[in-house]
Amino acid sequence: MWASEPIPFDPMEVALHKAYAKIAVKDERSYYKLIHEYPLSGKPPMMTHIFESKNKTIISAKGAPEALISVSQLSDAELNQIEKAIQELTNEGFRILAVAEAKFEDKNFPKTQQEFQFDFKGLVAFYDPPKANINSVLEHFYQAGITVKIITGDNAETTTSIAKQIGFVGYENSISGDELMKLSDEALQERVSETNLFTRMFPDAKLRIINALKSNQEIVAMTGDGVNDGPALKAAHIGIAMGQKGTEIAKEAASLILIKDDLLNMVDAIAMGRKIYSNLKKAIQFIISIHIPIILTVFIPLVLGWVYPSIFSPIHIIFLELIMGPTCSIVYENEPMEKNTMQQKPRPFTDTFFNWKELSTSIIQGVVITCGTLFVYQYCLYSNCNEALTRTMVFICLITSNIFLTLSNRSFYYSILTTIQYKNNLIPIIISITGFITALLLYVPSLSAFFSFEPLNGSQLVFSVSVGFMAVIWYEIVKIWKRNTAKL
Repeated sequence: MWASEPIPFDPMEVALHKAYAKIAVKDERSYYKLIHEYPLSGKPPMMTHIFESKNKTIISAKGAPEALISVSQLSDAELNQIEKAIQELTNEGFRILAVAEAKFEDKNFPKTQQEFQFDFKGLVAFYDPPKANINSVLEHFYQAGITVKIITGDNAETTTSIAKQIGFVGYENSISGDELMKLSDEALQERVSETNLFTRMFPDAKLRIINALKSNQEIVAMTGDGVNDGPALKAAHIGIAMGQKGTEIAKEAASLILIKDDLLNMVDAIAMGRKIYSNLKKAIQFIISIHIPIILTVFIPLVLGWVYPSIFSPIHIIFLELIMGPTCSIVYENEPMEKNTMQQKPRPFTDTFFNWKELSTSIIQGVVITCGTLFVYQYCLYSNCNEALTRTMVFICLITSNIFLTLSNRSFYYSILTTIQYKNNLIPIIISITGFITALLLYVPSLSAFFSFEPLNGSQLVFSVSVGFMAVIWYEIVKIWKRNTAKL
């Protein structure tokens, strides 16, 4: 307790103060004042506090057992006894601190705490049980293709024992901070790729790990709570500090703060990020796909000098834009997360927003819809339809394609029969409004005249809707192929 802060913040120091309050015959804390302290330093680290009362001075140190053993006078028998105790306790997953006391009569305290001659007092074992949900959290990370690494100041035995308990992948292989610092940058980049357990780490070693991972083109998120984590938190792409037990330095260096210190919140944040990213891509892919037929349906008849070159006027384009705007900005924004979102592998660091495969999918969808609208156009010419009737059937074909493209592109993997079950209340609202307004344009004479439309009979309406449907629904076959390929 004397080797801890008078007002403890660190959970281990809090535990020490509580233990002292329970076992102390007389609580002497109020009689002493902290007059000098040596902060946590050294490799392995230790810290020393000097308290003084009216007639007594207490010089107490605690830290890694190796650190205090090196500054204490111990016989071979005592050293063997200590090492045996450390081995037994660490194998059971306990975190170990050594405690020592020094005598020093002079008030001119040495520059470093290692200059004191300490009397080794003993070991204190802490058990910090893993959170109940840590196995589930790790499983979520692994399923999402996220590699998890433990970087800790604890020794290899304690860390390995805890890692084994929680089902941590790679607990068998570890490296210490001293070993790590001896590696060249090239060797370190290779080592950090194959090692997931880093023990007896100090600030410089943690920072080298983060920079090595970044050099390997990894996107690095690091969690931390201590002062020693500050440089690494700052260097990581995403520094994540603990809100409850994190120091102010850690919080200032971090990009995010976990209010409840629960890593499950990180899983939720990753899922939310992937959902937003996926929905944004769906909206943009929809915009690309639906604009291609609008542009080409206007452009091709005009350039090729077809019978009705001005099949769409600005008023038709404005109406189509009004229909498409809510579709992409509102509908896709409210799409729920797909079932396989957290099973997808993280994107490579060098990936662009759209890869060629995704972009070509949208272009092909747009071209096929264009083929559908131009097919309706040519069918109308073959059937000797007038310009108003041709315009109306092409317009209905395009509106139908817009509706079914909205439904189909809710997922580029799952069937439309699956996505139709997703809860998005805006889908039926937007589709109903689109259908209702389109019906008004067709069958309200004043609106039909304004848009230069002509009411369709049953067969004409069914033909236009069918072509618009077929111009989109073909992609469902591609989805079936994707799902079957993924299972192989």
